[in-house]
Amino acid sequence: MTTTNTNASKWLGAEMRYDSGVYNKHQVVMVRGQGATVWDEQGRAYIDCVAGYGVANIGHSHPDVVKAIQEQAARLIVMPQTLPNDKRAEFLTELVGVLPQGLDRVFLCNSGTEAMEAAKKFAITATGRQRFVSMRRGFSGRSLGALAFTWEPKYREPFGEAVDNKNVDFVTYGNIEELRAAITDQTAAVILEPVQGEGGVRPASPEFIQAARELTREKGALLILDEIQTGFCRTGKMFASEHFGVVPDGMTLAKAMAGGMPIGAFAMTQEVADRMPSGGHGTTFGGNPLAMAAGVAAIRAMKNEGMAEQAREKGAYFMEKLRAINSPKIREVRGMGLMIGVELKEKSAPYISALEHEESVLTLAATPLVVRFLPPVTISREQIDQVVAAFERVLNSVNPREGRAAELAAREDKQTE
Repeated sequence: MTTTNTNASKWLGAEMRYDSGVYNKHQVVMVRGQGATVWDEQGRAYIDCVAGYGVANIGHSHPDVVKAIQEQAARLIVMPQTLPNDKRAEFLTELVGVLPQGLDRVFLCNSGTEAMEAAKKFAITATGRQRFVSMRRGFSGRSLGALAFTWEPKYREPFGEAVDNKNVDFVTYGNIEELRAAITDQTAAVILEPVQGEGGVRPASPEFIQAARELTREKGALLILDEIQTGFCRTGKMFASEHFGVVPDGMTLAKAMAGGMPIGAFAMTQEVADRMPSGGHGTTFGGNPLAMAAGVAAIRAMKNEGMAEQAREKGAYFMEKLRAINSPKIREVRGMGLMIGVELKEKSAPYISALEHEESVLTLAATPLVVRFLPPVTISREQIDQVVAAFERVLNSVNPREGRAAELAAREDKQTE
C-alpha cells in the first residue's frame, strides 16, 4: 500500500492516493517549465535533463507552440481523419518536408507505442510475412504488441504468453553476422533503434545500420528504424538515420514531434502504405487538429532555430566536459548529440537521486548502471557546466551503500521510461 509524507502538498497527496500505483513517484510536484528549467510548487528550480523522456527537445513551453495551441484550441480541437482538416494537411506537409526522401506517407497516432503497433501491422500487410527481427537491449514500447519487440524480460514476464514474441528473433545489437543469419525469406521487418535509449544509450555503428539496409533489401524484408527518441534533432541531425546515410522503409516517430503535445506517427514509403487495406488500421485521436498545430510550430522552430546544429555542438561540448571528470566510478561516456549516457562501475540510482535532491538536476537511468542525460536542445552552455559540476560533486560525495542514498536508490532503481 502506498503511503505519503504527512508534510506533502495536497497535490502530491491526491496523486499518490488516486494514481494507479504503477509509477514510483518522486516526492515533488512540478508546476512550471521554460526552456531547460522546471520549477516545483515551492519555487525551487531544476535543470531538466529528462525533458519528459526526450519529449521537450525544443524546450518547455516554447512560445511558438504555446501560441499555436492557444489559437487552435479556440478554432477546433478534434476532427477524425476521415474528415480532412486544414491543420492536419499543413502538419503532414511540414513533416514530409523534413523526412528522408521516399518516406512520404504517414499514419498519424498519439504515441510511440501506437506508432510501433502501426509499423507492425503495415509490415505484415506490405510483405505478407509475420516474422520479425529485433535487438537485444532494444525497447519498443509497453503495449502487448510492442512488447514482443522489447528485449528486457522484466517488461514482458508479468504478462506471460499474452506477449506473443514467438515470431520475433532477437540479435545482438551491432553483430552483423547474427543479423545476417536471422533475416530470412519469412522476415517481415527488422526493427532497431539507431541509438538504443533504454538499452544504455548505445549508438549503432554505420556498418551495422548499412548492413541492415542491404540485408533487408536482399531478403525482401522491411527496415524499420525506431526514431521515437532519436528523432527531431536529438542526435544532431533531424533524424539519426541521416548520420548513417540510410533511408529505411519506415520510421516510428513520436516524443518531440509536437513540442510536448501527445503525438505519434509511422512514416513509410508509398509501396508500404499501398498494401494496407482500407480500414485496416485506425485511431480516434490521432491527427487531431490541436496536436497538428503544435507539431507545425515545433517542426518550424526546429528548422528556424537550427536545433539540429545546436544539439550537435552542445552535445559534443557536454560529452567533452563529462569525459574530463576524473572519477574511478566512470566506465564510459557515450552518446550522439544531446542523447548522452554515462556508464558507471556501480548502480547509477544513488547518483541520479543525489543529483535531484542535492543539486537540483533531473536525470534518468538507462539500464541500472547508466545515468542518461536528455536535456532540451535549448539548454545553455552555462547550464551544461552546472550539470557537469553537480555530477562531479555527487560522484565524489555519495556512498551508494549508506543512509539516504541507499534508500533513494531502492526507489530510483525501479524508474523506467
